Amino acid sequence: MEAKIGKLFESVCSFFGGGDQIPWCDRDVIAGCEREVAEADESASEERKNESIMRLSWALVHSRQSEDINRGIAMLEASLTISRTPLQQREKLYLLAVGYYRSGEYARSRQLVEQCLEIAPDWRQALTLKKTVEDKIAKDGVIGIGITATAVGLIAAGIAAAASRRN
Repeated sequence: MEAKIGKLFESVCSFFGGGDQIPWCDRDVIAGCEREVAEADESASEERKNESIMRLSWALVHSRQSEDINRGIAMLEASLTISRTPLQQREKLYLLAVGYYRSGEYARSRQLVEQCLEIAPDWRQALTLKKTVEDKIAKDGVIGIGITATAVGLIAAGIAAAASRRN
């Protein structure tokens, strides 16, 4: 019986907690990437600078801090127009989709991951993100319907109570 209750509790927590498989990034990793970008700015080739900026962007959009995520999104959007290859474009679109997912902008995230899949239709990472985003959109819809139904029920109960008091 305890195992069943534990599984039920775990599934409810997963439902409301997200439970996605997208990794998180610590502040220490972000700080290391920022140092790498600063060092690359001083004495590195253009390719090394771009690689270090991509690592920093990855770390930022995988952060738990909303200001880091927003900073990563801004960096990626600014660099999106200078992507030299479809692979670079795909990577940036994917990271932008992760950033928008983390910031709660699920429709924008889905749009970006679909653009990414136009470049690489079989890319498993993007397919997984697309499913995660769509699941989150569906879950939010179910929660919204539940909240609306509860509100309507409370209003109806209030009206019924007021009507019974008058009689």
